[in-house]
Amino acid sequence: MTEDSTLSREPTPDPAEAHAFFPSPYSLDAYTAPRTDFDGLGTDRGAYTGGRWKILVIATGERYLLMRNGTMFSTGNHPVETLLPLHHVLEAGFDVEIATPTGQPAKFEWWAYPGEDEAVRSACDKVIEKWRSPKSLADIVADELGEDSDYLAVFVPGGHGALSGLPFSTDVRDTLEWAMATDRLIVSLCHGPAAFLSTTLGRDRSVFAGYDMCVFPDALDAGANVDIGYLPGELPWLLAEQLSHDGITVVNQDMTGACTTDRNVITGDSPLAANEVGRRAAVAMVVRALG
Repeated sequence: MTEDSTLSREPTPDPAEAHAFFPSPYSLDAYTAPRTDFDGLGTDRGAYTGGRWKILVIATGERYLLMRNGTMFSTGNHPVETLLPLHHVLEAGFDVEIATPTGQPAKFEWWAYPGEDEAVRSACDKVIEKWRSPKSLADIVADELGEDSDYLAVFVPGGHGALSGLPFSTDVRDTLEWAMATDRLIVSLCHGPAAFLSTTLGRDRSVFAGYDMCVFPDALDAGANVDIGYLPGELPWLLAEQLSHDGITVVNQDMTGACTTDRNVITGDSPLAANEVGRRAAVAMVVRALG
């Protein structure tokens, strides 16, 4: 990451929507790079060859997040936090299914796409058609979940777009409750764990209460991300704070690429954690599939 002090810290207007903004040039220079830290797979290629098991990706189909000051952040799913973990899973031999709460196309924060990264490109090429024409999560809840479901894992990518829609969806809640009840693997990072807040909808207690997790730090979202123009204003609420209210222990305070595995749940703190989250997910899926 570099920091060019000559670049503007003013968020960049999104011409597609009034009062909507992309991150500032300065923040993109600091937070994005043409390549990731991918340095090899966590498993052998094709370590799983059974042909049955898949990972279910719950992606946001929302583009805009309303901020406290009335502006909108033009966001979505972070491409590194989505595609680098999926590269590990795909290369290990598993299939991928994409779903959004409404069945509308999933959204990427394309301004964060690492254009020179072959691992990310490879995964993008494999999933982009499903990404643009995903399943409706409601249909999956109705027809594809159960003890004999072919979904071995559920993955919620990061990106601020996860704060919009996923925490308020009973279909997200039902999918996560099913995954916990059937001991499926659950994988997420950065802002993706916002989806876990859905498990208190109509419930007295979150199924994740008592779990340790790494997530994007509130201190950055409430401070530097606003100061450098990554965000066009204060977020409507802070992720780690809300997860803590639900009995989840957030174990990181900053952004270092930290990951944690607590029982069947794997989490990471940011794009810096995407490679390790992918390694852990692929290894855990192979162990479960072959065990």
